[in-house]
Amino acid sequence: MMFEAKVIINNETGLHARPAAELANLSGKFQSDIRMVTDTAEILPKSIISILTAGVFKGTEVKIIINGEDEEEAGKALVNLLNNLPD
Repeated sequence: MMFEAKVIINNETGLHARPAAELANLSGKFQSDIRMVTDTAEILPKSIISILTAGVFKGTEVKIIINGEDEEEAGKALVNLLNNLPD
């Protein structure tokens, strides 16, 4: 199995420092391999540098791909976080 979902980043500032840190912290809690793909980048969300250098702005569609033992739990948590990012 594999978890896949698409999310549109809706907060005004995209994945800047604070949301990137939240995403990296949350991703790091899971054992599964987590990747996020946009039109222009593949992001390893356990790395804050990977998130920040991807340039994810408001309106960007992000595909989340998770493979591993806790993929379903990780997927739900990441989708929830990305859908509710603070500005």
